[in-house]
Amino acid sequence: MSDISSPSRRAGMWAHASNDIPRVVLVLTVAAAALVPLGLNEYWRFVASMMLIYTLVTLGFNILLGYLGQLAFANVAFFGVGAYAATIAMNGGLNFIPGILVGGIGGGIAGFLVGIPALRIRNYQLAIVTLATGELLRWLYIHGGSITQGSSGLEVPAMKLAGYQITTEIGKYWVFLVFTVLCLTVTRNLLRSSVGRAIVAVRESESVSLGLGMHTAGFRILAFVWSGALVGVAGGMYACLLGRITPESFGLTQLLVHFSMVMVGGLGSFVGSIFGALLLTAIPETLRNFPGLEEIVFSLLLIIVLRFVPEGIGGFLGGRISGLRDRFFGGKS
Repeated sequence: MSDISSPSRRAGMWAHASNDIPRVVLVLTVAAAALVPLGLNEYWRFVASMMLIYTLVTLGFNILLGYLGQLAFANVAFFGVGAYAATIAMNGGLNFIPGILVGGIGGGIAGFLVGIPALRIRNYQLAIVTLATGELLRWLYIHGGSITQGSSGLEVPAMKLAGYQITTEIGKYWVFLVFTVLCLTVTRNLLRSSVGRAIVAVRESESVSLGLGMHTAGFRILAFVWSGALVGVAGGMYACLLGRITPESFGLTQLLVHFSMVMVGGLGSFVGSIFGALLLTAIPETLRNFPGLEEIVFSLLLIIVLRFVPEGIGGFLGGRISGLRDRFFGGKS
């Protein structure tokens, strides 16, 4: 029988406990997140659901911008494809859960298609091509005939679970929280795996990665597919939350919001993506009753962060909390 009081045993227990700390923190965070809407009114419960959606949107965008280091702005295209794919699937008879998953699949396919030209073009050319992709898809939504219903958009069927219709905002929030936690968990594990490290290695030096025998093209495509799938799931959730989607929801304004969330949160930062999404979703809603102030504060915040904290919130905190940087905050540098 092993001696629990032996130094090696104590060291093993300490190491085990250290590994468990993040899980405890994560469990407590999820529990707290589940309780948050209990103290909110219906409107802020709606906003809380929107925060969850934008968390996935920001993290998906950050996979390409931060982790892969590509100027790819197809995020709003993935978002729209996910929303429309989920809505069309639900109108075809699917329940909202597989419907949202269809949105993720649609986003992943879009990511694959956008990722192929990204193997040959880089930087500003890639930025222009991906921007054009988003606008092209928006044109297709408008001129999609009976499939997309043009500018009036598509109505989304009600969310039903086990025969019961989910009509309250708190019910939707809890469903979206489950989707968000699952997506964050899978993404966190992916980014911390050899696959995630390979994606970062491609960002740092593609020539060195090739020299080490890595299939850099495959990892590039994988990053685009995973980004598209993550944002596609968010698009499906977005459609379910709003109850109707229109082409105007997936334009350049939406892309600017996504980009701002990534920059404020921090490039290549997992937790920063969450902070950026929460902050830039809450601020406009808080100031909605003050016409004009919303845009001013939003713009000032973006300028201040880019000027004084260019690494974003995640990079700022990760650089000052020793030992937690790699585990929680990631960070590009």
